[in-house]
Amino acid sequence: MKQIQYKYRPDNLTISEPNKYKTEDLYSEEMVLNLGPQHPSTHGVLRLEVLTDGEIVADVVSHLGYLHRCFEKHAESLPFNQIIPYVDRMDYVASMNSELAYVMGVEKMLGIDKDLPKRVEYIRVLVAELNRIASHFIAIGTYALDIGAATPFLWLLRDREHILRMLEWLCGARLLYNYIWVGGLFYDLPVGFEERCLEFVNYLKPKLIELQQLVIENHIFINRTANIGVLPLPMAINFGCTGPVLRGSGLKWDLRKVDAYSVYSEIEFDIPVGKGEVGKVGDCWDRNNVRVKECWESLRIIEQCLEKLTKEHKRTKEFDPQALVPKKIRPPKMDFYCRAENPKGELGFFFRTDGRSDVPTRVKARACSFNNLSVLPELSRGGMIADLVAVIGSLDVVMGEVDR
Repeated sequence: MKQIQYKYRPDNLTISEPNKYKTEDLYSEEMVLNLGPQHPSTHGVLRLEVLTDGEIVADVVSHLGYLHRCFEKHAESLPFNQIIPYVDRMDYVASMNSELAYVMGVEKMLGIDKDLPKRVEYIRVLVAELNRIASHFIAIGTYALDIGAATPFLWLLRDREHILRMLEWLCGARLLYNYIWVGGLFYDLPVGFEERCLEFVNYLKPKLIELQQLVIENHIFINRTANIGVLPLPMAINFGCTGPVLRGSGLKWDLRKVDAYSVYSEIEFDIPVGKGEVGKVGDCWDRNNVRVKECWESLRIIEQCLEKLTKEHKRTKEFDPQALVPKKIRPPKMDFYCRAENPKGELGFFFRTDGRSDVPTRVKARACSFNNLSVLPELSRGGMIADLVAVIGSLDVVMGEVDR
């Protein structure tokens, strides 16, 4: 029997015009399917308009605009210090990291970034790395659930709960913290926090080994993700992808090393990258493997921060985490951009100030999930509909910072 070669739509055909054509003695008809919008948890309220030819994906169009955070316009009507709670609500599973990126930008505009106490800096890095692990646990757990495995999701949420409880002990909130302030912190670490955090590190290490064996090295998981959604490095760079999506394609690019902001220059850690160990470099498996390895590196960073906080920069009665918090934040007239490495990639903030007001004239957020999501059509064309879900989950997008 002669094999049928499927044809895809020509470049001049719009997605709203399904094409019917004849191939040999068979008719093949393209059909438009709507996938989503999904619930705000996991990948957020994202609707995909999928042009299919049978089980083959011919094209995908991502439709945004279901969450309406309106972060940028809110920020242009509030003083700098009151914007922080809105920053929390962009990537709501990595709020500490988002706060750190925003606050560093404002502090650099004010010129106080070099005056911060070391204890403040190490506490910021400590809580940011705890939040990075919690974010990766959501990414890996929901990804396993997307492709049919329920147990890893439950295990990872169980371990993530330890982090959320510590952060709640720290500032009173589980997800939206408002803890990192311009010029300092809301409060010093609670008494006993360092010891409790070290207990968690020792608890989590064997759990990460279990995660590696249960999910990443699982034969079914490998068959489901290897050679699927392959993102070549040149394409990742051209689309502006960052974070594990970019590093999964083999490039060692991490702003914690490149820009060495805060006290990351004083801390030893590695940058995991995709190597194509079970498939091609840049596939869905590589992106998830990078996230698991980054959890190990975050534990290394946390251990070093705890050592610094308990030996060199100890708790004292004289220490005031709000000593440098300005009463009025009024930067000079300028355009300024600051960036940091969030769990999902580069989060940047552009500020425009007039030098007279404590309310910014313009605020623009460079959200990592937005760029990472933009590469979805390129990864999906020619693949199966069943693999489309695997590709979306491997990008780890949160719609709070996409529809901002």
